[in-house]
This record gives sequence, structure tokens and C-alpha cells, in this order.
Amino acid sequence: MAETPKPLQEVVLAQALRLNAVVQGIVTGLVAGLVVFIATNWLVIKGGPVVGPHLALLGQFFIGYRVTFLGSLIGFAYAFALGYLVGYMVARLYNVIASRRNATRLGPRPTTAPRA
Repeated sequence: MAETPKPLQEVVLAQALRLNAVVQGIVTGLVAGLVVFIATNWLVIKGGPVVGPHLALLGQFFIGYRVTFLGSLIGFAYAFALGYLVGYMVARLYNVIASRRNATRLGPRPTTAPRA
């Protein structure tokens, strides 16, 4: 006896749940970069005798970063690259897990006989 094909809604839902890893990476990178850029420039504008000692610790990880306007551009570039990598990897991992989950839920694809 032939297997009943799964409803179209389940097949569409399985494909709709996939994430675009490149777009996810760009968005995450932009958010991370803008956070560093805005935080650095906020402290530069605020000024004071010691400007942002805690944010200056990013210089330990981001070579060339300082709490200055030029440092905010360098920090943006580093944070964008790191955010892109994290966002891309999270989306790829999500897609792998979703694919495996949908493969077990949908079962094997039905075979269709050639039409005569």
C-alpha cells in the first residue's frame, strides 16, 4: 500500500524554518559593531580625567583598540567580524538541528511511480 504524503503545510513549514546564515551574520555583526562604536563615542564625548577604563579592556582582545574616535572605528571592525562569525555559526547550527529534526518528523520521502 502506498504511503500517504504529508500535508503541504508541514513541508512548507519545514522549509520556512531555515535561517539565512549570511544575513544572520551581517545583522549580528552590525549590532555588535554599533554597540562598541556608540559606547566608545559616548564615553569620548562624556570626557573626564579617565575615559572608560572598563571599555579600554577591549584593547586586550581587539589589537589597536583604544577609547578614542579612531579606536571606535577599529572596535567596530573587530566587533563586526566577531559578531558575523557568531551569528553565522549560530544560524548554521540551527539549520543543521532543524534539518535533522524535520527529517525524523517528516519521515522518508514517498517514492512516486513514473507515469505511463
